[in-house]
Amino acid sequence: MPTDPALDHVMDDTEKLSSKHIFEVIRHDGQEELDRPKASLFWSGIAAGMMISLSVLGESIFRTYLPDTPWRHLLENLGYSLGFIVVILGSMQLFTENTITTVLPLMRQPTASMLTQVALLWGIVLFANVIGAFVAASAFAYGSFIPSELIPAITQLSEHATGFTASEAFQRAIPAGILVAAIVWMLPQSEGFGLFVIMIFTWLIAAGDFTHIVAGSVETAFLLIQGDLPLYTAVFNFFIPVLAGNILGGTAIFALMAFGQVRRELP
Repeated sequence: MPTDPALDHVMDDTEKLSSKHIFEVIRHDGQEELDRPKASLFWSGIAAGMMISLSVLGESIFRTYLPDTPWRHLLENLGYSLGFIVVILGSMQLFTENTITTVLPLMRQPTASMLTQVALLWGIVLFANVIGAFVAASAFAYGSFIPSELIPAITQLSEHATGFTASEAFQRAIPAGILVAAIVWMLPQSEGFGLFVIMIFTWLIAAGDFTHIVAGSVETAFLLIQGDLPLYTAVFNFFIPVLAGNILGGTAIFALMAFGQVRRELP
């Protein structure tokens, strides 16, 4: 019986979009990241840490120039997406993306050697992201790169981001980790709509008042370098709890669920 070429094409596309194939696409990307030179990871991580500051800048612009109304919160959080759009579409090394991309190769090949590779990449990328965040925060605080009228809004956003207790920061970081991992999972099958996927789900992180380790590091650094936030509070009320929550959401919850649904289908 003859087949319809158009139907065959649709079926092929559908096959490409199966969970098993999405898993393999992301696992392959993760393996490529693990195989990259460490210096490349480091500089890419610094670039990501600097560019994610556009999220803070975008929010502050909306907050500064929009009228103070109940709906301003929803609109100003659109600015939060800017940094993520640049970083993700620019293929820069963002720590929270690596909580799923580089973990899938480890789940596929759970060896001590692979675990060491993943841990090393995590350490390099996180360290580089924080350096980039501090560079951007220093530019905001002491440079003339942005209009001075934006500084009060950046200060307000930073004080809010770092104002949670350790328990609150940890719990609010879990959904953020899940949402970033979900973006990574959806991108392979969102050809032509990747920009909207990133925009919608990173807007949800901000609108939901969830905490993100890298974007939040810009806000933490902004207060820290000006002496407006104690180092102890920055480390133990923000950095460690948010880092743990993002890892739990991106790896222990989303990545494990993603692996669980396909592990019996993998060769």
